[in-house]
Amino acid sequence: MKVAAVQHDIAWLNRDANFSHLRPLVAEAALAGARLVVLSEMFSTGFAMGEQWADALPENFDGPSSVFLRSVAQENNVWVAGTCPELPQDAKDGDLPRNTLIVAAPSGELQRYCKIHPFSYGGEDNWFAPGSSSVTITIEGLKVSLFVCYDLRFADHFWKLASETDLYIVPANWPAVRSQHWITLLDARAIENQAYVMGVNRVGTGGSLAYNGNSRIVGPFGELLAQAGSEETIIYADVDPEVVATVRATYPFLKDR
Repeated sequence: MKVAAVQHDIAWLNRDANFSHLRPLVAEAALAGARLVVLSEMFSTGFAMGEQWADALPENFDGPSSVFLRSVAQENNVWVAGTCPELPQDAKDGDLPRNTLIVAAPSGELQRYCKIHPFSYGGEDNWFAPGSSSVTITIEGLKVSLFVCYDLRFADHFWKLASETDLYIVPANWPAVRSQHWITLLDARAIENQAYVMGVNRVGTGGSLAYNGNSRIVGPFGELLAQAGSEETIIYADVDPEVVATVRATYPFLKDR
């Protein structure tokens, strides 16, 4: 299966502008043969946290970002994933949104993972409620485990899903100042779990932070399959569950955990 990481800039809290910008990029990836297209974390708003944006940021369940993901998945007959600040379906007054990774199928069906580890260093825990459950889905025979940005630092969550995972996806807003951590941790998660890892980071500026991309797709033996620089781009790689199985059979490290 060919997968695509869309490394893009984000217009701050301007959903319509972001939808207009991303729609042709998803179409481009689909035309190139990608079956799974992954956007960055908070693809429709940017990582806007704080009292001044508390009313503008949250979306109702099945709000505009999920509608967008569903529509581009159906239009292009591909799977499309990205995160947004979504309230729970049974939200009550005062409930916080969750940083929700939504995966839209070509049929329009949606599957969700809520980020388990809010980034407390940046105050995300003040504005987002944590998720509680890991999520692995099957996409055309490929077992895909869902993570978001700061989750990347918690190896044990990746480890516990390794046996049922061919590909980990990690959309992010990872700042340029810690870009070496991003690169190193993506490589480590692939090597230690003998699985593909796709990290999809944004570029540009948001709030007071600068982002320099460095999206990358890493193979199950730690080989670099695709990488981006600091500009908007789409990177691609072919992922194959049989390669994962072969690497694990040849080097049976997981059994020694």
